[in-house]
Amino acid sequence: MTLSAPTRTPPSRDQPRRTLRIGPVSGTYRTRQLVVPVALLVVLLLTAAVSLGRGDYPIGVTDVLGVLVGVGDDTQRLIVLQLRLPRIAVAVGVGLALGMSGALIQTFARNPLASPDFLGITGGASVGAVAVIVLGGTTTVSGALGGLGLAAAALAGGLLMALLIFGLAWRGGIDGYRLVLVGVGLAAMAQAGVSWLLTRSTLFDAAAANVWITGSLNGRGWEQVRPLAIALVVLVPAALALNRVLAVLAFGDETARALGVRVPLAQAVVVLVGVALAAFAVSAAGPIQFVALVVPQIAVRLTGGSRPPLLAAGVLGALLVVASDLLARTVLPDSFPVGVVTAIVGAPYLLWLLVRGRRRSTL
Repeated sequence: MTLSAPTRTPPSRDQPRRTLRIGPVSGTYRTRQLVVPVALLVVLLLTAAVSLGRGDYPIGVTDVLGVLVGVGDDTQRLIVLQLRLPRIAVAVGVGLALGMSGALIQTFARNPLASPDFLGITGGASVGAVAVIVLGGTTTVSGALGGLGLAAAALAGGLLMALLIFGLAWRGGIDGYRLVLVGVGLAAMAQAGVSWLLTRSTLFDAAAANVWITGSLNGRGWEQVRPLAIALVVLVPAALALNRVLAVLAFGDETARALGVRVPLAQAVVVLVGVALAAFAVSAAGPIQFVALVVPQIAVRLTGGSRPPLLAAGVLGALLVVASDLLARTVLPDSFPVGVVTAIVGAPYLLWLLVRGRRRSTL
């Protein structure tokens, strides 16, 4: 059995490329690569409006949209803008970050299993964030959960884990099978580190950390939205700027060098941006599993391209997290954490990937 099958699929022949030119900048695209993200964005806005209206005080979708554009009574504005909107904003930002992070890392590694959570990058970010929660005490958790201190700790943990993974997997290049094996081993070590931190914590700190570890949007406010929004303003354009480099790297290191790409530098930048996106997502809502694994592969099938599309993966990730949170709050009992719902969705997909890889290896 091999897990090193590339993520790209042959592009469809009936999708002619078009040229988009804005001043001195130009590029090519396929129609589906623009239509799919726009359609997903429309569905995301409608799903977010439905979620904003659900709760102990139900509000219709039209009234929610009215509040968002500046109309509506004071009660509706208070409920939508102050009580419910921060949670949805965190869900959108986290899903966008995880979707784009998964697309970046899967394209770089050319492996559908090379997602931040599966490789242990999310686990490394979790170790840093849980250390802040446990060592900082309940007062730090209540005041800094999702703040700059927690985000910095998660980012440091994710970067350190990424350095370990790619350092141990590097043998004159990155092999997808070796990358997955190293990542699985280090992910287990990260989980052990989190467990050790919990054993050293007080009862209240351990309870707060356990809720965070599951991946939850409960109690999220504007203090979590602000650092995540600042990170996305910087990292999303940086990820989109890497689109052309990713297209070249998808053909392999030798081809990329022949086309003039400085492969080690390009790989380092891709990893840095991907890890930073995952780390800030973890700092805002905890390690929401399987989003970065599932979303890029669904997006590449929707767009019909040759590799996971960054923009479509980001919007689809936001849609998955918002829809999962809506399902957890309104359908499932006891207000399930959103991480449980995404795990229920993602686990069967992981099994399908493994079964498909085994079938291909026997052909």
